[in-house]
Amino acid sequence: MTELIKYTAAETATAIATGEVSAVEVAQAHLDRIDAVDKKVNAFLHVDGEGALAAARKVDDKRAKGEPLSPLAGVPLALKDVFTTKGIPTTCGSKMLEGWIPPYDATLTRRLKDADVVILGKTNMDEFAMGSSTENSAYGPTGNPWDLTRIPGGSGGGSAAALAAFEAPLAIGTDTGGSIRQPGAVTGTVGVKPTYGAVSRYGLVAFSSSLDQGGPCARTVLDAALLHEAIAGHDPLDSTSIDAPVPAVVEAAKMRDIRGMRIGVVKEFAGEGYQAGVMQRFNETVELLRELGAEVVEVSCPSFTLALPAYYLIAPSECSSNLARFDAMRYGLRVGDDGTRSAEQVTALTREAGFGDEVKRRIILGTYALSSGYYDAYYGSAQKVRTLISRDFDAAFAGVDVLISPTTPTTAFPIGERADDPMAMYLADLCTIPSNLAGNAAMSLPCGLAPEDNLPVGLQIIAPAMADDRLYRVGGTVEAALNDKWGHTLLEEAPAL
Repeated sequence: MTELIKYTAAETATAIATGEVSAVEVAQAHLDRIDAVDKKVNAFLHVDGEGALAAARKVDDKRAKGEPLSPLAGVPLALKDVFTTKGIPTTCGSKMLEGWIPPYDATLTRRLKDADVVILGKTNMDEFAMGSSTENSAYGPTGNPWDLTRIPGGSGGGSAAALAAFEAPLAIGTDTGGSIRQPGAVTGTVGVKPTYGAVSRYGLVAFSSSLDQGGPCARTVLDAALLHEAIAGHDPLDSTSIDAPVPAVVEAAKMRDIRGMRIGVVKEFAGEGYQAGVMQRFNETVELLRELGAEVVEVSCPSFTLALPAYYLIAPSECSSNLARFDAMRYGLRVGDDGTRSAEQVTALTREAGFGDEVKRRIILGTYALSSGYYDAYYGSAQKVRTLISRDFDAAFAGVDVLISPTTPTTAFPIGERADDPMAMYLADLCTIPSNLAGNAAMSLPCGLAPEDNLPVGLQIIAPAMADDRLYRVGGTVEAALNDKWGHTLLEEAPAL
């Protein structure tokens, strides 16, 4: 039974479809694993064992009746606690929503259920998705399964840690400035930020509406592609949803051929601040791409150096607007409502008690940037930089099929190391932010271990909007070549929990 937790999602689905194992056995194996290790990892905020087993029984019933099964029927999944789930808590890692039970499912949640995916529970995250380390959760930090004293990335560290700890073969994250890709990089897993608007945001609790994007997290590129196809597609409930066919990402993941592709190495994503071992593994992967038949060229995107300050004006500005809804009047936490205080006083007391330091920091920064007299100087200027970044991408993609870079400048840092230095924390998103500002597609996949600390390094692949299939074509080819070179997958080198 313990071997079931090592199966890929594709292998799990096949085993269930052929009757090798039951969906209930698979779900129970993962629930047992969560029970055994999650006290150390803290990847889950809520485990829905009863719901997971009920969903698994439905899959077994379908198979027994000979009904058709979806490609991921019966496969367990860990869902980031920022998507609404009818009947089970959605907290966004915040005391502000502690105990809140949504009355409806997010579109993504509903699509997972329609695909007969078994949702194990909700994963830990930086509060309202604001952070780069999952240390900002009101419910305690998540540990990196490679070294529990280190961060698993943020804000979706719970989802990535659940994969690396073999608590689930699939997970869902959200990526506002790198919060799918960065956790993937530092935990040795695969994370994909689809094109903005490719996956519905209906029922995703908003942090920064023009940047937030849900996406798949997995242990292999093919598994991520299967999950991508299950959750993507137009949604009339989301005004930013793209009404276009989903790219053939599963087919692309299976191609294993990049001969003739032009791949651009982003010049600006190297140099001071990048860990030597990260650059060593990245440069080795660049050579591997050449060996696999791709043409590799250097590409300059000068506006990318302005992405970090632009992002930390745009994202806080949008968060200060979005989080205004948490006013103690309609749902969530309410503090000080003893009949002697005004509504304004209750709102102030509730926000003081309910929001953590990082959320307050970003609300204050965003409110300042949007205030009269500063709007044009800060928010307006940041939006102009966003346009320049999009133009740099357009120019680059006129000459190459995809761009590549390290996903993060360093490997996982120790928990607490950057807690008192917000600027150092924000630099973890240096390579990932431009894709969010431009709205195009990006992936992180493992490309080895840094020799100085034996921790995972991520390769980032960036594709034009609605060319998500290119990510999977390159990613699947690199993954297969690296696994052949190593003789195993990277996660097989992870220390046992």
